[in-house]
Amino acid sequence: MRKLLIITALILAFATLSTAASGQIKIDLKSKINREANRRANKKTDKAVNKSFDKLEEGINDAIKKDDKKEDGADKSANDTKTARDNGKEQSSKLTESGSDSKVSKSNAPSLAWNKYDFVPGDQVIFEDNLEGEENGEFPSRWDLVRGTVEIAKLDGENVMMLRAGEPSIVPYLKNPKEDYLPDVFTIELDLYYPGAGTFDIYLYDRKNQRSDSHTGYTSVEVQDDQMNMGRGWIKNPDQNLKKERWMHIAIACTNGKLKAYMDDTRLINIPHLDFNPSGLTLYTYHARNDNRYYVKNVRIAKGGVKYYDRVMQDGKIIVNGIRFDVGKSTLKPESMGAINEIYTLMKENPDLKFSVEGHTDSQGDDAFNMKLSQERAETVMNTLIKLGISGDRLAAKGWGESKPISNNASPEDMANNRRVEFVKM
Repeated sequence: MRKLLIITALILAFATLSTAASGQIKIDLKSKINREANRRANKKTDKAVNKSFDKLEEGINDAIKKDDKKEDGADKSANDTKTARDNGKEQSSKLTESGSDSKVSKSNAPSLAWNKYDFVPGDQVIFEDNLEGEENGEFPSRWDLVRGTVEIAKLDGENVMMLRAGEPSIVPYLKNPKEDYLPDVFTIELDLYYPGAGTFDIYLYDRKNQRSDSHTGYTSVEVQDDQMNMGRGWIKNPDQNLKKERWMHIAIACTNGKLKAYMDDTRLINIPHLDFNPSGLTLYTYHARNDNRYYVKNVRIAKGGVKYYDRVMQDGKIIVNGIRFDVGKSTLKPESMGAINEIYTLMKENPDLKFSVEGHTDSQGDDAFNMKLSQERAETVMNTLIKLGISGDRLAAKGWGESKPISNNASPEDMANNRRVEFVKM
């Protein structure tokens, strides 16, 4: 229709032309007009068609792009899901290795009950040196020298024996040192400052005055870093947080040839049968130097006694010298827990037992201060037992100060025996 209108308009435009042209000319003009009209109409039609196809093509391309995006999104989502699933499997595997398995292991692990600190000091002190009254720079008066250099020094304001050179070795200075002065049941305790290198030996015979009857030569408890040895392999302390340079409490308990040795609050050596008879004490280190000094204080040898249950049944009370406090204070020292745990076990196994926890001091210091201090110490022990689980109505606390000595306070050993805690049956 549009083509017809265009042709008609062109014919009317040329109808007014007067010419003398021949009929042949009129025919050519008409044909020319028709061709041009057709050309232009076709051009516009093609343009319209092209435009339509362009729009259609754009629509198709947009649709394709959208589908591609959807497919890409779906693929990405699928890939992400697969990755997450794979990662999840890997993470799950890791959890199985580090978490689930360990949970299963823990749930299937046996329940461990290990009394790692069962040390109870002997109840009768036969040698003690807390270095009180010693003069700085002098040789310690209650000891004898085997070799090397050992002198009194002050460390953090407290007297210590300093072992510093010449492979120092010392033994207790006693009246009859050649005799066996260690009973069948005994304990030895000391505080040792380990400088970070070398070994420290606690020999169980007097190396100046006695001869060992050991067939193997292993007669000393060796201390090095966080481990101990007595000829049967080094045993490490399970506590992983120990510093190399530090104070440590060393304890040895021997009962008719059975020996246990402790570092701080852990038993490291447990030997059922010694091959020799312990007869004395020697402190020795090969590795002491001016730049690697060892320090020792609070040495005590005590004779063992009757079991707590037998004592209370026989005497109506238990005398305990193994409960220790900071000097002039009621703060418990860690090594006290062995004796306190024994009392706790005794009371737990015998629910009818009731105790008056009674504190005693030696004669040094002011009477009133000692009375107050002994009361506070008795209360500290009582409260410790209550925290462990003993009912408070089974316990009482009483301080006696220096008013009830069991020795005459004439020697360090006498005073050590007077510094005690008694558990009196109620």
